[in-house]
Amino acid sequence: MKLQKPLLIVLYAVLLVSSPLLAEDPPKPVPPTHADVSYGPHPRNVLDFWEAPGDGPRPLLVYIHGGGWVAGDKKTNTEMYKPFLAKGISCAAINYRLTAEVPLPAPVHDAARAIQFLRAKAADWKIDTQHIALTGGSAGACTSMWLLFHDDLADPKATDPVLRESTRVCAAAVTSGQTSIDPKVIEPWLGPNVLKHRMINMAVGEATIEGALKNYDKHHALYVEFSPYNHVDAKDPPLFMTYPPDMTLPSKNAGHGIHHPVYGVKLKEKCDGAGSECHLLIPGTSESKQFKDAREFLMAKLLAK
Repeated sequence: MKLQKPLLIVLYAVLLVSSPLLAEDPPKPVPPTHADVSYGPHPRNVLDFWEAPGDGPRPLLVYIHGGGWVAGDKKTNTEMYKPFLAKGISCAAINYRLTAEVPLPAPVHDAARAIQFLRAKAADWKIDTQHIALTGGSAGACTSMWLLFHDDLADPKATDPVLRESTRVCAAAVTSGQTSIDPKVIEPWLGPNVLKHRMINMAVGEATIEGALKNYDKHHALYVEFSPYNHVDAKDPPLFMTYPPDMTLPSKNAGHGIHHPVYGVKLKEKCDGAGSECHLLIPGTSESKQFKDAREFLMAKLLAK
């Protein structure tokens, strides 16, 4: 029986989408060398580690997930690690406690401990402790910047050997990060809509922003401490920030406000004033004269001799 031409076209289309030989394969996960390794006592104190090929200690890129400190998980698109692993850069991704269960300092101090734990595994996992960098988006970016700027949390007298390790890193490249979480700082920067995002009140254990503002004096020290903007000085390692292009002020809604490019503008101004290396990429507004994107920046800093 001779098939009509339209039917042949339909059969070919079905074959194209159903055949594993003709269809485009989805990205394959990159399995970690070590999965769900515990770095602390809480069930969310776990990390994954991908060991890069190569002789001797390898540089390390650590991914800290976003989600406003109220949600999220380390299991992201592992395709992002491939270019780094191919260059001999090992990678890690961490989970941490969320503020819906435990407010600050829990999520940020968990991330600090994860860095200390990775340093403690340097010999076993071939980690170059002088070349550890951070990356992440949103709250993961905020945590990364805090660790980048903050004084070392190592306690040489700690009975726990992990806590004796340094929390310092060599660089960070982040996306859409909050450079301050202080409501009385960010509302003048961005307008009232930024305070509608629950990250700001949940960070200090308040169910609503009204409660956070009513009890502001009680929470002020936490807001000050965990705003990266407050820790900038000339000794800080280099930072690369990327933000979306919409510079509209006041911010349009909670999502626009909590990821607004003005966060980056304010921090870049402070870093420039302090003499700290800082790159800001906002399409149509700001670019780095040295690096085209975050990947190029991270490669340069992690592979520096």
